[in-house]
Amino acid sequence: MSASLVAASVRKVRPPLSRYATLSTNQPDNGSPSPAETPAEPRARKDPADRSVLLFPGQGSQFVGMGRGLLRYPNVREMFETARKILGYDLLSLCLNGPEEELVKTVHCQPAVFVTSMAAVEKLNHQNPKAIETCVAAAGFSVGEFAALVFSGAMSFAEALYAVKVRAEAMQRASELAPGGMLSVVGGAQAQYKHACLLAREHCRASGADEPVCSVATYLFPDGRVIAGHRPALDFLRQNARRFRFLRCKMLPVGGAFHTELMSAAVEPLEEVLRQLEVRRPEISVYSNVDGKRYMSEAHVRRQLTRQLTAPVKWEQTLHEMFERARGERFPRAYEVGPGRQLGATLQRCNRKAFDGYAHVHPAADDQP
Repeated sequence: MSASLVAASVRKVRPPLSRYATLSTNQPDNGSPSPAETPAEPRARKDPADRSVLLFPGQGSQFVGMGRGLLRYPNVREMFETARKILGYDLLSLCLNGPEEELVKTVHCQPAVFVTSMAAVEKLNHQNPKAIETCVAAAGFSVGEFAALVFSGAMSFAEALYAVKVRAEAMQRASELAPGGMLSVVGGAQAQYKHACLLAREHCRASGADEPVCSVATYLFPDGRVIAGHRPALDFLRQNARRFRFLRCKMLPVGGAFHTELMSAAVEPLEEVLRQLEVRRPEISVYSNVDGKRYMSEAHVRRQLTRQLTAPVKWEQTLHEMFERARGERFPRAYEVGPGRQLGATLQRCNRKAFDGYAHVHPAADDQP
């Protein structure tokens, strides 16, 4: 089935998420009088502490059992039924029961994290509707950007899920064509990550490798990076960790070198599907992984989501943009919506004051967010 036919079919099974597109925004409503037609009135200053932001996790946050605490909330079972129709397999069973070796595969993991995160929004809306009503910004880590965009009204749930399906399949194929890995690194104050990657590439060339890849794939927090590329390059970094002033190195359990040149083969399939799906300008601020800046238009969304496959995730920069405040000004509440608490951990490392207002909307427990 072609992308256009699938895109048309998924519209028929779109869950009722449109209410999330009506959140407050700085843009004027359609049909509102222009400023020239109405007298200017002073706008009441709103306390940032009475506002919220949502953070959507990415691949690597998944675990068997996620979603168990969400099934009693409105629309969640419908979301998983929509996922079954689009994906062609029982995603709910995979999330609840595994097996883990299937759930962690890129082709399954990305849709699982996306759907579970959107289902966690329903939990938050049920238990704390004010957090939804007062949300002013959202950001997602890697595949989490699709959830952030759906929440903002930029995409429908079903069409975004289809794009995630295409993305995950393309990234899985790219990983098989060009095997690689990802190395989580915490460095000392004088660590030089880019220089270390350069030396790793030179080491691989000296060993006979043709066009080795090794680069920073994620900026997590100050002195926290993920480096990705060919395995021999990553092995070189681990063996020389002390030389590069790396305090801790850990290989991540992922199937490829995401957000590097090794994902180039996945760009065209995602670009093609995004061209055919309906994309709108977000109704709240949504921040791009590529540069940490807000999405400004439909074309901007399509362009940045495609670039994100081979560009590093600038998560630290995104958090700085989201939580930038004048001295003495309070911070909004931050909700991590979906599996894992990794985004909360990075927020704590980037901005301790903002982290004071952090809460996790757990997808397997029925706690009060």
